[in-house]
Amino acid sequence: MLDYDDEARRYDATRGGEPRARAAAEAGERLLPQGPCVVLDIACGTGIVTRRLSRPERTVVGVDRSPGMLGLAARRLPEGVVRGDATRLPFAADAVDAVVIVWLLHLLEDPLPVLAEAARVLRPGGVLITTVDKNDAYFAEDSDVARATADLRRHYAPRVPDRSSLVHRWASERGLRTAGRTAFPGTGQGRSPREWREVIEAGLIPWCTRAPRNEVAEVCRRLAALPEQDSARPDPLYRLVALRA
Repeated sequence: MLDYDDEARRYDATRGGEPRARAAAEAGERLLPQGPCVVLDIACGTGIVTRRLSRPERTVVGVDRSPGMLGLAARRLPEGVVRGDATRLPFAADAVDAVVIVWLLHLLEDPLPVLAEAARVLRPGGVLITTVDKNDAYFAEDSDVARATADLRRHYAPRVPDRSSLVHRWASERGLRTAGRTAFPGTGQGRSPREWREVIEAGLIPWCTRAPRNEVAEVCRRLAALPEQDSARPDPLYRLVALRA
């Protein structure tokens, strides 16, 4: 996992900045309770999304374990952030009306302790909102890149911790029901065929590092043959689900 203290100063600029944060917050807003409520944003990072969830009638608190990230978040949410681990939240049971978890579960070896802790702090009737299937986001829309990489992804993509089937099974076993779904674009994050070849050749794509070299080479050949090598394909489309306690 990244050193997020070190990454903090360049995190927003390399992750889509304000446009992506705006899209994420607008999607979250569609699933959040309306009216007076308390919202907890787990792994809030720099607070770039958290700040956008704030409303006069809504108390929003961001929690993160990285001091570097929280230093930036505190500028956006004075007195609205706290340091804490997602598996040991510094909140009492039944303390909040909504928990938001964006771009965290896919980083974890086991997401279930984090989900369980989020459920613990939710009041009855509260809602847990989380991203799922993050690694599929680049291929949510059809494109020539999606078709060129489909076989490799189908055969060699690792089982990821944020897969929706796992999250929904966990929720069902604990009496949480699906309360809504939505999606938002990673604005400006679409990659061109040339950029895809570069990240594959750099060993940054899990379904390529697990595949035989000759099959990876064939996919790179297909990508190199696509037209408009430097034109970005569709932005990734991130999925959010809401689970009602």
